[in-house]
Amino acid sequence: MQLAPPTQPVTGKVVENVPCLNGKSSSFIRHISIDVTGTPLEGNFRAGQAFGIVPPGIDARGRSEKVRLYSISSPSRGEDGEGKVLSTTCKRALEELDLPGEEDSTLEHQLFTGKCSNYLCNLQVGDEVQVTGPAGKRFLIPQDPEQHDYLFLATGTGIAPFRGMLMDLLDSPASPVSSEIHLVMGAPYTTDLLYHDYFVQLARRHPNFHYHTVVSREIQPDGTKGGYIHHYLDRQIQLHEQLLKQDRTLMYMCGLAGMQLGVFKMLAARGLGDPFIKIKDDYLDVEPADWDSKSIRRNVRPTHRCMLEVY
Repeated sequence: MQLAPPTQPVTGKVVENVPCLNGKSSSFIRHISIDVTGTPLEGNFRAGQAFGIVPPGIDARGRSEKVRLYSISSPSRGEDGEGKVLSTTCKRALEELDLPGEEDSTLEHQLFTGKCSNYLCNLQVGDEVQVTGPAGKRFLIPQDPEQHDYLFLATGTGIAPFRGMLMDLLDSPASPVSSEIHLVMGAPYTTDLLYHDYFVQLARRHPNFHYHTVVSREIQPDGTKGGYIHHYLDRQIQLHEQLLKQDRTLMYMCGLAGMQLGVFKMLAARGLGDPFIKIKDDYLDVEPADWDSKSIRRNVRPTHRCMLEVY
């Protein structure tokens, strides 16, 4: 870890920058690959870790910009198969804000653009970029992956580490694992599903891999609302209950923090939470339906079988 620390970034070179959405969307998300040949990161990163980008320029206080972390979306062998090219999944941060004007009583409507995400998305093939890392030691596949089954839960760009993990598990030059693997991908619209074609093809080639999509803002063919990942798991409990009860199952969650609250509440309500969550004694009498995002952070913790990367 931190072979290239934030105080001593190394230089990588962009070799790919392409959209990774499932069609035309109001979001702007790109798959970006960076060649780290000749740096300490070469051959020394794993799927599930993160790396840092240091954008150019200075911040509002006149200091050099701080490093921003991005999940690695490439397999541990790299996009090139030799550990020389790592990748990430980057969404442009665009937000409309009402900010105080020159007079205290006025608000000015402004467009906020995230500095690092837009810098990264604007890079062209051949551009150099300052890189740090790798970072992260918990959100990883076990060293003996065949001994476990997996439930991967992702929203938005939280899909990034699972792309790399699935490549390690199923698309490795070595034999693919025979473990049961379920990936549940949540998105607002069908067009926002990331790396969708790849996961569909992967499921066709590997009968032990199951790809489930949860689209929240579209009406389903049967006329029902799409809901969120915890709604889907609850509705389709027959698909996942046995998986969740097995001693060998590991759960990974990556994406928006709201997913954690919904999934934890669903597990507790269904009586399936013990392997994955630890509830403080003085919170045991609180009904899962009454849990909220503030209290859950203090009173409900993931066990060693539940890996979280939420924001």
